[in-house]
Amino acid sequence: MKVIKIIYILLTAVIMILVMGIGCEDNRHRPSEPGTAPPSNTQPSTGTNTNTNKPPPAQTESNTPAPVSGPPSFFDFPVPTATGERVEGNQKAEVDYSNAADGYIMVRFLNPTDTQLRVRVIGPSGVEFPPYTLDQNGEFIVLPLSDGNGVYNDTVWEHIEGQKYALALNADINVTLTNELAPFLRPNQYVNFTPDSAIVQKAAELVGGKTEFFDKVEAIYHFVVNNITYDTDFAEAVIAGGNKGYLPDLDDVLRRGYGVCFDYAALMTGMLRSQGIPTKLVIGFAGDIYHAWISVFSEKDGWIENAITFDGNQWNLMDPTFASTGNQSANVMQFIGDGENYNAMFFY
Repeated sequence: MKVIKIIYILLTAVIMILVMGIGCEDNRHRPSEPGTAPPSNTQPSTGTNTNTNKPPPAQTESNTPAPVSGPPSFFDFPVPTATGERVEGNQKAEVDYSNAADGYIMVRFLNPTDTQLRVRVIGPSGVEFPPYTLDQNGEFIVLPLSDGNGVYNDTVWEHIEGQKYALALNADINVTLTNELAPFLRPNQYVNFTPDSAIVQKAAELVGGKTEFFDKVEAIYHFVVNNITYDTDFAEAVIAGGNKGYLPDLDDVLRRGYGVCFDYAALMTGMLRSQGIPTKLVIGFAGDIYHAWISVFSEKDGWIENAITFDGNQWNLMDPTFASTGNQSANVMQFIGDGENYNAMFFY
């Protein structure tokens, strides 16, 4: 009998706690209906990490960066822009959907304010994304159109008091994507990077000399799990109810060398996208654990779901060759887990 090649790589990378730092909890709260309050933020639980003096991990044999096998390999990834060609807005806020066909919109509040601002997006399928935090200084934020073709309802909300918000803008945007991969190739508020970002340089170094899809994914994966330490202090603060609305600063995560689950997933997603690899940052439940995982797109095999996952104890990398073998052994299926246990809620 032909021996089936082992189709997964399992790396015990970091010491984790069972409850994830992106808001791991059993409470599957969904945003409340519009009215007096757009919802409290149900994004991966976050906030600014106050422990900024924590030293980066020592460079030991187990976490030394992967060797570079060639010169840096840069990819000219698309950068979101607000051209002003198509805009829905009023005197308070605007949605620039000039490039909606490329998988994103850009939203801003027109005047600087100290008031908390939120954006709610409801996709064509009816999915209600957790509210996005809108910049208070009038800068655009980039939001992905990751729910496919159709009408997206985008609303901007101003905080009044307590849990009360007032509607500042309501816009319906009809979207026809040029490519279903478009939302997963570009930076956005959750996966934010630019051509000058340190993570782009690092990704280019890691994939230098590599031409195969999986070799690139593997190089970035191993670098992240071997060089980023899990931040238990921050995770405990999240569990205690603090640090709401946190968004990863990818260059800062790379620099400081530690983070929570959301940081790991966003960092890997950003590095892969910077190399032109379509990557979904997926947020949802595995059992009762609220966490993140990553799916990547291969030109040969299509979407490889759950390519990089976290099972509550460790990060796992699935060899994407399983998608084309058709011979999914019992061991492999056990490793991947019962698909019914994965409940994807949001894609970014």
